[in-house]
Amino acid sequence: MTNAEVMPGCEPFSHVGTRPTGVLVVHGFTGNPSSMTHQAQAFAAAGHHVEQPRLPGHGTTLEDMQTTDWSDWSGAAAAAFDRLAERVDQIVVIGLSMGGTLTLWTGLQRLDDDRLKGLICVNAATMPQPPEVIEMLEGLLADGVEVSPAIGNDIADPDETEIGYDGTPLRQLMSLNNEGLAPITDRYGELRVPILIFSSPEDHVVPPESSAHLRDTAGGEVEFVTLERSFHVATQDYDRDLINERSLAFIERVTS
Repeated sequence: MTNAEVMPGCEPFSHVGTRPTGVLVVHGFTGNPSSMTHQAQAFAAAGHHVEQPRLPGHGTTLEDMQTTDWSDWSGAAAAAFDRLAERVDQIVVIGLSMGGTLTLWTGLQRLDDDRLKGLICVNAATMPQPPEVIEMLEGLLADGVEVSPAIGNDIADPDETEIGYDGTPLRQLMSLNNEGLAPITDRYGELRVPILIFSSPEDHVVPPESSAHLRDTAGGEVEFVTLERSFHVATQDYDRDLINERSLAFIERVTS
């Protein structure tokens, strides 16, 4: 990782709350904390402790991200959980897209941790890419293609724009697939904590089947909310207030 300058608005967020609960907020692949500002601020306003890390290589430059991989991103999520755990004894994790992958990974890493009370996934990536896509990506990398077109800014609301990179780093996408998704996609049955799933039927980045897979295989109680008006970055889209309301109610319920 380099010491690249953080883009304005993409800074991490940490809040010391007044209640004995904490929320870990995790953004997505090539994104940054700005995509979940609405949620982090809502949790803070409700009195919860909040940790919203900027994952390594994100919110800076594409070149910076190309020096990172799954171990860096998962390490940052784990460190943020530990920071919350120093302040509270009840924690809920929420993530968008790859942040949802990291949310589920966190749950699987902490199956016996009584502090973890619930998981919230927004259009989460839960399954590896199909073999034909992996073959295509491997072919591109073999041909020296390191970056493909951007996947960001999938938002229905014309007044909202996601701050993101103008390209998708393929080697890092492969790391998400091979080191992040492949080892956990068949393990969701081990999760016993309550899970709140938000899913956009019209998602141009992660197929809705990804959320359905989690719903159908999770081992504990599942609450499933369909986001009819939003695309992939639903946390910034028309349903952002619905996400806040349902998430706050879920946090209240699982930590009371």
